[in-house]
Amino acid sequence: MEMQPVLVFDSGIGGLTVLREARVLMPERNFVYVADDAAFPYGRWGEAELTQRVVSLFGELIARFRPVTCIIACNTAFTIAGSALRATYPDMTFVGTVPAIKPAAERTRSGLVSVLATPGTVKRAYTRELIQSFASQCHVRLVGSENLAGMAETYIRGGKLEDAAVLAEISGCFVEKDGKKTDIVVLACTHYPFLGNIFRKLAPWPVDWLDPAEAIARQARRLVPMTDHLKSDGEADVAHFTAGSPDFATRRLLQGFGLTV
Repeated sequence: MEMQPVLVFDSGIGGLTVLREARVLMPERNFVYVADDAAFPYGRWGEAELTQRVVSLFGELIARFRPVTCIIACNTAFTIAGSALRATYPDMTFVGTVPAIKPAAERTRSGLVSVLATPGTVKRAYTRELIQSFASQCHVRLVGSENLAGMAETYIRGGKLEDAAVLAEISGCFVEKDGKKTDIVVLACTHYPFLGNIFRKLAPWPVDWLDPAEAIARQARRLVPMTDHLKSDGEADVAHFTAGSPDFATRRLLQGFGLTV
């Protein structure tokens, strides 16, 4: 019997951070990784256009790959199109990615939390509602970066980044107020954990960088039925890029993640 795969979707290669965690928790499953690189970056799209694109794309993906569940490993895609996806495909389960504001509010000691995100996620009413619901006692600063997702794509493919350019994107996260300092930065884009080592090096003081990947993977595990039927060694996980065949550096990266294009 053929086992249905888990589909992991992102605008680019940021969702590989989620794939990595999901594989640990669901070793018996195959995975399909889909990057909508033809439309990257999502932060520049209008809401209506992006919703229409993502919903129609998922019609094709669900028909082609017949996944058991779909992980939307992209804050922008899920906060904009998540409800439309669930309404359009009621028989499919979707695991979303939202900024980890609730765990940040629970963990902060100083009460100063920053959310590092794409401009699209920062603008969402969804993000503000999360803050009102879970972090009303905290001082939450939203920092929208136009460039970090693209920088992460460059970096993970082996490109070089200037420290000053990265620092310009993250410096707004560090707040000093009434003798207290930001102690948690929520990474509200799945691309950003790839830059974690650079962030730690450049931070003016140590903070807890909150990576959502593990929580997303745990939620997917709760929804995906356990099965005794293990995937066979010969079955490779596949990657699908909407722009066609990715470049050599990306293919090498995907091979490192055990994906065939």
